[in-house]
Amino acid sequence: MILNVSGRTDIVAFYSKWFMNRYKEGFFDVRNPFNPKSVSRIYFEDVDAILFCTKNPIPIIPYLKDIDKPILFHVTLTPYKKDIEPNVPNKETIIEAIKKLSNIVGIDNLYIRYDPIFLSDKYNLEYHARAFDRICNLLDGYVNKIIVSFIDDYKNVRNNANILKQRDFTEKDYKLIGENFSKSAKEHNMTVQTCFEEINLVEYGFIKGECLSHELAYKITGKKFPNWKARKEQKCDCVQMVDVGAYNTCPHHCKYCYANYNERTIESNMKNHDDNSSLLIGYLSDNDKITRRKK
Repeated sequence: MILNVSGRTDIVAFYSKWFMNRYKEGFFDVRNPFNPKSVSRIYFEDVDAILFCTKNPIPIIPYLKDIDKPILFHVTLTPYKKDIEPNVPNKETIIEAIKKLSNIVGIDNLYIRYDPIFLSDKYNLEYHARAFDRICNLLDGYVNKIIVSFIDDYKNVRNNANILKQRDFTEKDYKLIGENFSKSAKEHNMTVQTCFEEINLVEYGFIKGECLSHELAYKITGKKFPNWKARKEQKCDCVQMVDVGAYNTCPHHCKYCYANYNERTIESNMKNHDDNSSLLIGYLSDNDKITRRKK
């Protein structure tokens, strides 16, 4: 079993202490977001590897030495300012943390996600080209893989349309992004890829790959895993992962976020967080159905 920590919220940035408490206890519980009374109990003895996904790896860094599992990191690093990412820490601080992280987990186990890209008068093609090149320059020697994706039509995106002020992409836009990003990545010994995207930028030097490939999963675990079942209809080739997060619990408040589809509930959800609970949010009740998640 590979854990995704997490695509539903930024556990690393805001709930690292809870995660480490559960790691020491040996298990944690995860509510099914579509059937809240159904609870999966996951034992770390069944876990083969952990993929940490975050915008801020700083809180988990001191704990990494205590985790006796293969570790991968996806750190999202985008060039947006406080109008779009109100509570994300200063990007220079995050870049320094990424360098430290690379020295701990190794360059091959660390991916940067430039994710998502959207275009507006403020965040135009030239802005993105300069920002991406700067990221490649600052992380030269610490990172060799960058994943790029484009903004999707999520509920939160529609709710924040007056803030994002995005415009549609044209074929020329994709071409310029492909050419500029590929050039910057190549100059700094990096690869740049898309994952789970309809647009194909291979002709400009991109790799069309997976966020967690079967090859990498086998390399770090020695085991084979099925495809990600939740994305079967979209023909995603990433390996199956188990997400341990909860939606509407991330106070980064990024205006493009898919995981915060009801921002009004974030504060109340966070008030129900307890570092000592087996659940990320709230507690188990007598009528919860707990099922051990099998390997």
